[in-house]
Amino acid sequence: MEFAELIKTPRVDNVVLHRPFYPAVEGTLCLTGHHLILSSRQDNTEELWLLHSNIDSIEKRFVGSLGTIIIKCKDLRIIQLDIPGMEECLNIASSIEALSTLDSITLMYPFFYRPMFEVVEDGWHMFLPEKEFELFSSVTNEWRLSYVNKDFTVCPSYPPIVTVPNCIDDEALKKVATFRHGGRFPVLSYYHKKNGMVMIRSSQPLTGTNGRRCKEDEKLINATLRAGKRGYIIDTRSLNVAQQARAKGGGFEQEAHYPQWRRIHKSIDRYHILQESLIKLVEACNDQSHNMDRWLSKLEASNWLTHIKEILTTACLAAQCIDREGASVLIHGTEGTDSTLQVTSLAQIILEPKCRTIRGFEALVEREWLQAGHPFQQRCAQSAYSNSKQKWEAPVFFLFLDCVWQILRQFPCSFEFNEHFLILLFEHSYASQFGTFLGNNESERCKLKLQQKTMSLWSWVNQPSELSKFINPLFEANSLVIWPSVAPQSLQLWEGVFLRWNRSSKYLDEAYEEMINIIEYNKELQAKVNTLRRQLAELETEDGMQESP
Repeated sequence: MEFAELIKTPRVDNVVLHRPFYPAVEGTLCLTGHHLILSSRQDNTEELWLLHSNIDSIEKRFVGSLGTIIIKCKDLRIIQLDIPGMEECLNIASSIEALSTLDSITLMYPFFYRPMFEVVEDGWHMFLPEKEFELFSSVTNEWRLSYVNKDFTVCPSYPPIVTVPNCIDDEALKKVATFRHGGRFPVLSYYHKKNGMVMIRSSQPLTGTNGRRCKEDEKLINATLRAGKRGYIIDTRSLNVAQQARAKGGGFEQEAHYPQWRRIHKSIDRYHILQESLIKLVEACNDQSHNMDRWLSKLEASNWLTHIKEILTTACLAAQCIDREGASVLIHGTEGTDSTLQVTSLAQIILEPKCRTIRGFEALVEREWLQAGHPFQQRCAQSAYSNSKQKWEAPVFFLFLDCVWQILRQFPCSFEFNEHFLILLFEHSYASQFGTFLGNNESERCKLKLQQKTMSLWSWVNQPSELSKFINPLFEANSLVIWPSVAPQSLQLWEGVFLRWNRSSKYLDEAYEEMINIIEYNKELQAKVNTLRRQLAELETEDGMQESP
């Protein structure tokens, strides 16, 4: 298919662009295969380059022969284009609709993007499982890398390499895979070096109504326990939902077969409930006419902060079991690709200081989301403005980033990265020139040959010139476990995402600049103090030598 077939009118002059907090700009609108571009001959005006894949929905309005297109984007901004001529307006609108809803992944921009920067470090090879395994294999020999899934036949949504207990061979893993939903047998998620406890994750066991069991599964899970220790199974479904799953062939670990494990149910919502929550919240944030009561009731009705609280509470529970109880933890819901990953990754941010660095956080996203098989292509197909009926869309990764922001806000000195880094990941998970978030799992990414045909987001982010934008000036390495408050009054609306297109950030930006200046000045003064102290010590030493006979 040629993009030209979808572009009915490639260029229109005298188009006026309206954006909040910017003066209106008149210029020429051009449509390419992947971008909507508005360029102006006016001095000092920024060109608009908008990826078609970032467009969530469009609306058309007409007053006489003047047409208006309102474009609502996946990054939550809304822009308006005034287009002279009804025919041109209709042609542009239908072209945008066609180009923003392409079915084929290989027609998306990452396959056409050619970077203008020199790739110093290839992001595709930055966080390989072998490298990650080396980091903790020096302190324990109880785990091994398994290549049982090297051709993706044992579990289509797992990566080719997984970490499993040393005493469990690949034949046993294949049997366990037939007992777990989607073949997602229990694998290592995190090793807590402080006490040797671990967090493992999987999907639900297929016990069904007959109470089916699997000895290999029981052996695998028990292999993660220390002698005489109990473990915790955190099921991210309510007990009621887990029991209902048995009628469909799913279920949960029964006490009789897993006597050393205590099961805890912590209900975390999924799918359309989360998507509707996002839609309601964005709608509330965009309506400037609310009085205080109406705004607060709409914020509450969206349930967004309730979802944040549920996820953070469960992550804190998992971290507590590992760090304070000295117990290993198994986490799963139904598929093990959504709420499970929210909990495992947030628990690691609480427990592991390295995950609070830029590199460590990138490795976490790679390991616990991309390689772990979170279906980004399905979940991020639509954002808060789409009119079409939702299928698999849900802001699961977005909620995870919001939870990280909540912890960052409570511990502003413990993270090497700033809020801009989290916003960048939110944006690129929905629309990007990079191939990192394309596909639903590693198997799909291999078939698409993303490593050969597209550029990794990490290759761009980790350039020193880009990295400096994401450094938190308040960062001081903190080797401790950090315990976020999940009290309702501790959780706040993430204004940097939800209100950034609704109000000017001028004063916040100025305050941020001033803060950086103060920190730099403080460093200079500290360096001067250290120099003066050294000089004073040298003088005192000289005086002492002169006084001695």
